[in-house]
Amino acid sequence: MQVTSKSKTAHKLKRKNTWTAISFIAPNFIGFFIFTLVPVIFSLVLAFMEWDSFATPKFVGLKNFAKMMKDETFWISFKNTILYTVGVVPLTLIISLLLALLLNQKIRGMKFFRTAFFFPYVTSLVAIAVVWNMLFHPTMGPINQVLKIFMENPPGWTSSSDWALFAVVIVSVWRGVGYYMILYLAGLQSIPKELYEAASMDGASKWKQFLNVTIPSLRPTTFFVTIMLVINSFKVFDLVQVMTNGGPGRATNVLVFDIYNEAFVKFNFGYASSIALVLFVLVLGITVVQFKWNQIRERA
Repeated sequence: MQVTSKSKTAHKLKRKNTWTAISFIAPNFIGFFIFTLVPVIFSLVLAFMEWDSFATPKFVGLKNFAKMMKDETFWISFKNTILYTVGVVPLTLIISLLLALLLNQKIRGMKFFRTAFFFPYVTSLVAIAVVWNMLFHPTMGPINQVLKIFMENPPGWTSSSDWALFAVVIVSVWRGVGYYMILYLAGLQSIPKELYEAASMDGASKWKQFLNVTIPSLRPTTFFVTIMLVINSFKVFDLVQVMTNGGPGRATNVLVFDIYNEAFVKFNFGYASSIALVLFVLVLGITVVQFKWNQIRERA
């Protein structure tokens, strides 16, 4: 009888713990199901339909994708997204690593500089875009006022179709380096000092220590940073929306901005969903390739 009573008590306690765990998990799971999973599935289905949010959705098969292949705006947006990614990823990687190396030294005011470089990442993006638009002003902006000393015709920046995308890249890199610098700092501080001591005893210079100790040890951090940068670059929207609104013309029209225009300006929700699906497959494919490449490098 005593064993049975203990068994029932243990069973009740286990059931109580299970329901307690469910009560903690349920709100987050319900929120994920309603606001993420259902919209994603609906968007996937909508990619094969024609819908303007008023009439009944009409199944059109691959018509949206066929339209996409002939859509000049889509290809311009695709090209701009690639150019933006090619600009942002390497620049952010290099600058954030250099800053991490610099701020990993024992220098006076190190905590202040770490905070100062990280601060733009947590600042309101709208405020950042407005301030940078003022800095980039072609006639009254301080950047061009300085450049006039060295050149007769400074760039038009956000008002020029040739320079607008580059201006967005500059602001994006400036805003993001602080966050990725923190990640690299964590990676640098996790490298055992014994590795540097051993390399120094073998006569390795600081440059060789950097190439043969620091870079290989930071490989996991670099891999994570690259993955995050590529994903974030392909889904850039807010900075473009506030700084240039996709202009001048279509010079900064990126894929997510194109999706926004098709869905909420033209009300072509089916076509917008098909572009979103292509973007998802593109990002997924690039991420898988990065993972495979990383595995090959680790085995080598």
